[in-house]
Amino acid sequence: MRLLFLGDIVGRPGRNAVTERLPGLRDRWRLDCVVINGENSAGGFGINEAICDEILAAGADAITLGNHSWDQREALVFIDRQPRLLRPVNYPQGTPGRGANLIDTRSGHRVLVVNVMGRLYMDPLDDPFAAVDRELETCPMGQVADAIIIDVHAEATSEKEAMGHYFDGRASLVVGTHTHVPTADHRVLAGGTAYMSDAGMCGDYDSVLGMQKEESIRRFLQKTPGVRMEPALGEGTLSGIAVETDDRTGLAKRVAAVRLGPNLEETWPRFWD
Repeated sequence: MRLLFLGDIVGRPGRNAVTERLPGLRDRWRLDCVVINGENSAGGFGINEAICDEILAAGADAITLGNHSWDQREALVFIDRQPRLLRPVNYPQGTPGRGANLIDTRSGHRVLVVNVMGRLYMDPLDDPFAAVDRELETCPMGQVADAIIIDVHAEATSEKEAMGHYFDGRASLVVGTHTHVPTADHRVLAGGTAYMSDAGMCGDYDSVLGMQKEESIRRFLQKTPGVRMEPALGEGTLSGIAVETDDRTGLAKRVAAVRLGPNLEETWPRFWD
């Protein structure tokens, strides 16, 4: 299978990059499954139903979230009727929505997508390791799922790496989100799981984490309240990771970083061209 995971969409530039580029990439790379983190897609804070529909229509098979899941209050309602929108699986019992789902892809494969949030320097949610363990036990790769993608929305690279190694051999891809900065450590771990500490963001990289530079800098210099942070409005860049799996096992065979757009050096899976 051919999998593509794209990092946090930040505002309109990120949405435009996805809607303009993803349909062509699905055809060009013959993608079987696309998962995108959308927790900053609505003005940099959360997601609404119209944007969720827009991202899915552009070619995403599933959308993951994170600590900004509920910044748009309507998400608390429409997430229950949209099975392809996932919030962290380790939110407390009774939280609206779901944290994992077995997605039927356009190519006829079944991909388990799991969204989980770390606890270091983040909200003190339930144990992320145990929460994902439960999902993998009920939907093992190679028996129920053809592939498994785990989005680890976390601040600390140590926690992300620990989860990558812990689930090595039981998932196709463990990928980090949240920091909006793409890391250079994409690789296939010893047990056959693809890993990357952070997929980066889909947004304007002439910014501070996708937000306008001026207010971000001012807050560091003055440490006083200011205006609401707003997304930078330059051209957006796609950032993420591409994975090719073994159809027999679901484990990764090849992996490549994806960066398409201005401000960063472009790279893509040349083994698919």
